[in-house]
Amino acid sequence: MKDSASMRGGHTDQQADGAMKVLLVLSPDPELDSEAGERLTRQLRAEIAELDVESIRPAPGGPTPDGAKGTDPVTLGAMVVALSASGGVFTALIESLRDWLGRSSARNRVSLTIDGDTIELEGASAAERRDLIDAYIRRHTGS
Repeated sequence: MKDSASMRGGHTDQQADGAMKVLLVLSPDPELDSEAGERLTRQLRAEIAELDVESIRPAPGGPTPDGAKGTDPVTLGAMVVALSASGGVFTALIESLRDWLGRSSARNRVSLTIDGDTIELEGASAAERRDLIDAYIRRHTGS
C-alpha cells in the first residue's frame, strides 16, 4: 500500500466568537498496542497544548473512563482543538503535526477536519505533505 496524504472539500468552521474548531484524530499504527496508542495521544496532546490554542478537549465519543474495556484506538485519539481566528495558530498547529509525523517511525495517521473538510496525513513524502497542507491552510486562512 502506498503511503499517502489526501484531502476532501468543505468550508471553514468559524465560530461567532472568532474561534475555529478543528477535529483532530490520531490513528496510531495498527501494530501498536492500546497502551502505546494512549501514550502517543498524550504526547501529541501535550505538544498541541504548548501552542497558543484556546482549548483542547476530547471529541464527542472520545476517550473512555480509566478501566473501561474495548477502547477504540481511533476514538481514543479524537480531540477538538479551538483556535483563535487570528495570529497564525492554525498554521502553527499544522506545522506541529507535520513535525510530529516526521519524527514518528511508526505508521501513524493524523486527520484534521474543519466543518466537513478533512485532510489526512500518513507517511506521505515531505513534498506531498507540504503541498497538501499548504493548500489546506490557504482554504482555511484565506491567504
